[in-house]
Amino acid sequence: MKITVNGDATTVAATTLADALVEMGYGDVKVATAVNEDFVPASLRATTELTQGDRLEIVAPRQGG
Repeated sequence: MKITVNGDATTVAATTLADALVEMGYGDVKVATAVNEDFVPASLRATTELTQGDRLEIVAPRQGG
């Protein structure tokens, strides 16, 4: 299905947020996620269904100062 990830058009086979993260290489990485601008906690990713056209934001923590 076609979704937008961090502003870029992307095609994924996954139907849940958790599976999409694994498919895109974020499997065990600590990230914050939002679908269509709604924050999705890690505990709900496996049950969060994705649909065609969804907008996914993935934010990884960064160190620095």
